[in-house]
Amino acid sequence: MLYVAVRVARRAGDLIARAFDERGHLKVQQKTHRDFVTEIDQRAEALIIREIQRHYPAHGIVAEESSKRVNPEAPIQWYIDPLDGTTNFIHGYPHFAVSIAAWKHGKPMLAVIHDPIRNETFEAKNGGGAFLNRRRLRVSTTERLEHAMFASGLPAYRKDGLDMFQQRMDACMRHCDAYRRGGSAALDLAYVAAGRLDAYWESGLCPWDIAAGYLLVQEAGGMATGLAGESLELERGDVLATNARLHQGFVRLLKL
Repeated sequence: MLYVAVRVARRAGDLIARAFDERGHLKVQQKTHRDFVTEIDQRAEALIIREIQRHYPAHGIVAEESSKRVNPEAPIQWYIDPLDGTTNFIHGYPHFAVSIAAWKHGKPMLAVIHDPIRNETFEAKNGGGAFLNRRRLRVSTTERLEHAMFASGLPAYRKDGLDMFQQRMDACMRHCDAYRRGGSAALDLAYVAAGRLDAYWESGLCPWDIAAGYLLVQEAGGMATGLAGESLELERGDVLATNARLHQGFVRLLKL
């Protein structure tokens, strides 16, 4: 299954990379306020779904651009974000990824996050570790909040949560070393797994935004929970990912 996921993520990534320089000619639709989709999102998603269904027709599929879930009662569910970072893509900002994960009975099985611009493929299998282009990943060893570089963001369509986001940002900015805003939840989580970021937190996300990154962080030796340190729930969409040394410190900072 992991081989299939890696292969189709790279195929979708090739499609996205070819379209990147011609994005000015693409059709862009507005799904909701400040939430956009391009024809490349849709074509990449169709490619991924088609390949998964060819190999695993009985599995369930939850995909960002599909209005209807496939086989919702199946024990194995695939979570697909064909282009995480669509706004970056539209603006020509080269930071976006294909995200694919499979979960069984509510537990993660495998994860792939592929960055087609940098040609970086992050992958993980439950109990098998996390890897970047076949190189083993480990989360950072940073121990103190004042040395930590963190990432966060607020989905553009969730402006109702702006006040709470600003309060949390203020607390983190006062206690941490640096902040980055990437615009792709999948890559932020992958970067925590790779030790490039010490922590990442965000609320108001969708299951396909975090299903793959969650397993990557865990398999790289990190912790991925809800913002209060509770067990992560995909449907709730709140995530805090960091190493074990910093986790409780960020839980305290994010508590309102």
